[in-house]
Amino acid sequence: MKRLLLLGAGHSHLAVLQALAAGPWAGVHATLVSPQRHQIYTGMLPGWAAGHYALDECRIDLLPLVRDGHIEWLQRSAAAIEADARQVRLDDGHVLGYDVLSVDVGSVSPCDAIDGAAEHALALRPLERLVAQWDRVARSAARGEAVVVVGGGAGGAELAMALRHRLPSRAPVVLVSGGQGPVPGYPPATRRRVRQQLERLGVACHDAACTHIGPRELALSTGALLQHGVVLLAVGAAAPPWLRASGLKLTHDGFIATGATLQSVSHPEVFAAGDVATRIDCPHPKSGVYAVRAGPPLARNLHAWLEGRVPHRYRPQRRSLNLLSCGERYAIASWGRWCWAGRWVWRWKDRIDRAFVERHAATGRAAGR
Repeated sequence: MKRLLLLGAGHSHLAVLQALAAGPWAGVHATLVSPQRHQIYTGMLPGWAAGHYALDECRIDLLPLVRDGHIEWLQRSAAAIEADARQVRLDDGHVLGYDVLSVDVGSVSPCDAIDGAAEHALALRPLERLVAQWDRVARSAARGEAVVVVGGGAGGAELAMALRHRLPSRAPVVLVSGGQGPVPGYPPATRRRVRQQLERLGVACHDAACTHIGPRELALSTGALLQHGVVLLAVGAAAPPWLRASGLKLTHDGFIATGATLQSVSHPEVFAAGDVATRIDCPHPKSGVYAVRAGPPLARNLHAWLEGRVPHRYRPQRRSLNLLSCGERYAIASWGRWCWAGRWVWRWKDRIDRAFVERHAATGRAAGR
């Protein structure tokens, strides 16, 4: 039996679990290492934060997929990879060997990027942490204290609008977007739409960097000080620090360097996808859209490698459709330089998101019959 070890249950690994549940691979013993029973779908998190979805509507139960794929499941987290020895050490000290390793553990919030963030801010990653501490946000807002989102990317802007929609009007919602303003990197038309929605909803925007976060106030690069009740950190993606000693070839910022077949460029028996990996042949943004699209090619190439076949090259799309929630049941669609907005876009996004969650739930139900 060849040993397939799956680290993490991110969006790309959902397709691998789905493939195994549809029909276990002959001669393969699969093990999943993931601490959570449910995976929260990132595309629906702003809708949950805005109050449009119950938590169960935007998360996927891994148990049916694991059970029906005859997968051994260890509800732990990885602490280290020893690529040359083909071993993974877990957070409880156990060591697992593998013949093929696939990594989809996502990214972490770079709490060390801002002084005081680790002590005084609530990081968005892992998403389960935000969900578990939502009462802290609600209690602060109920007291009329400011809720500050630090980070002006799509995730930060969506979260700020969701909070403004859901929280009491007496509690200020503030977005500290950095020097470039909200959603940098998006086309000008999309950026204007996002700015308009933030202003219309009453989100206070500061186009400055956050330099320090204290227990009751934070400092901006302009010298201004903002009082807060709670700070949510949405400043982008960082690689898990335990990858540094893995022996794998990493990019300059610490992510696993992969090629066209989603294999590590230094260790071909190691595959990686989602935010934890960077395609050095065709870099693309770290977003759920690309992670979801990489899932089926990852599953096919893992199966091929385990059977001794040559994996296929996978080329991500050059541009992606981005659907941004705007607090209310209203959304913005961005495709290249084109931009549309309206309640119809939210309904479109809602159908896509619900279908993604239901598709994986249905696989487990079908395999169990």
